[in-house]
Amino acid sequence: MTNGKGDSLIMLASYHGHVPLVRLLIRHGADPNTLNDRGQSPLAGAVFKNEEEIIKALLEGGADPTIGEPSALDATKIFRQERFEGMFKEQIEKLGDSGGMTRNGNGEGNGI
Repeated sequence: MTNGKGDSLIMLASYHGHVPLVRLLIRHGADPNTLNDRGQSPLAGAVFKNEEEIIKALLEGGADPTIGEPSALDATKIFRQERFEGMFKEQIEKLGDSGGMTRNGNGEGNGI
């Protein structure tokens, strides 16, 4: 279920800083890696909005910092939020170690 811009419920909740709703959606199966029609991820949106608790919730839910355009990792530089880089690099390692929960065989994000 998305709006006319392809924003999912988890994207909207993330972008608007609703931490409890983000956690609830993830617990009920929402994919934190769903991209909107512009190729943006909830995690990159949270970086843009400087929503640290949302970022933590999305990472705990398996968000991949390398997907989307720009990716959340790239967004840390674009929006001068470099303080999140360490968390994102840890998540990338964790996703790689777990067989790439959101990565395809080519090491690229699957965009879903």
